[in-house]
Amino acid sequence: MKRILITGAAGFLGSHLCDRFIKEGYEVVGMDNLITGDLKNIEHLFKLKEFVFYHHDVSKFVHVPGTIDYVLHFASPASPIDYLKIPIQTLKVGSLGTHNLLGFALAKKARILVASTSEVYGDPLVHPQNEDYWGNVNPIGPRGVYDEAKRFQEAITMAYHTYHKLDTRIVRIFNTYGPRMRLNDGRALPAFVGQALRGEDITVFGDGSQTRSFCYVDDLVEGIYRLLMSDYVYPVNIGNPVEITIKQFAEEIIQLTGTTQKIIYKPLPQDDPKQRRPDISRAREILGWEPTVQREEGLKRTYTYFKSLSPEELTKSAHRFK
Repeated sequence: MKRILITGAAGFLGSHLCDRFIKEGYEVVGMDNLITGDLKNIEHLFKLKEFVFYHHDVSKFVHVPGTIDYVLHFASPASPIDYLKIPIQTLKVGSLGTHNLLGFALAKKARILVASTSEVYGDPLVHPQNEDYWGNVNPIGPRGVYDEAKRFQEAITMAYHTYHKLDTRIVRIFNTYGPRMRLNDGRALPAFVGQALRGEDITVFGDGSQTRSFCYVDDLVEGIYRLLMSDYVYPVNIGNPVEITIKQFAEEIIQLTGTTQKIIYKPLPQDDPKQRRPDISRAREILGWEPTVQREEGLKRTYTYFKSLSPEELTKSAHRFK
């Protein structure tokens, strides 16, 4: 039985990856410091002999006894409301954390896949964004703590690959949604659904003309799995190329939830990307991957999850910053 270490295991994406690799017959070692993750996302796994959990901050030395065949590095705050509150920790997990895990993978002779992001493209001047585009990032702007952490993460990963011959993979993740997102994480879908469920007006930043491309989590996990098992060492975009304006997306959520609340507009945050759509030609060619879950179906599944939350969960903050 092969063993895989998944950091950020109690988070939205990390927990779904734990599920997938358990299903594939792996022994999964989950690791999370629980600053933005939540144990309820993985509590169903604790009864399994194939799963073990370490409560640990990867910015500090990482040790797991025994053989490890693969490492998935998904530990990081991933939404503006998180990384603007904990900017130093965000930079540390992308730099020190990545360094620790690359060294760990080297010592274990393991293949490592690091989770990068479409945010490395910044507010893009090229549309759609392909992997050869170097991006348009403001390194000293408020979003720079996340964007530059991920850009550094890619750079040090490639350095370990070229210098140490470490077996590495890099995935650039575009907007993803699905069950286990935190309602209060600040991203568009949970924000809109949370407001609808609480009977609040739907808040759109700017005039709503900015675009995003939303990928359902099951599709993303499939793309990550295929990339990990591939021989390709350079960055690969994984996301859904179907583009929609934020205003249109808010209108879809209003229709889905049946809320009678209206859309209200607030100023656009600094350096917020005006458009975002992945060019997935590389993923199609190398991985034979493209998304299969239509947004209408994915939104229904996600809304069903949010409706199952208790009234307390709808109103309380999910943040436990230290």
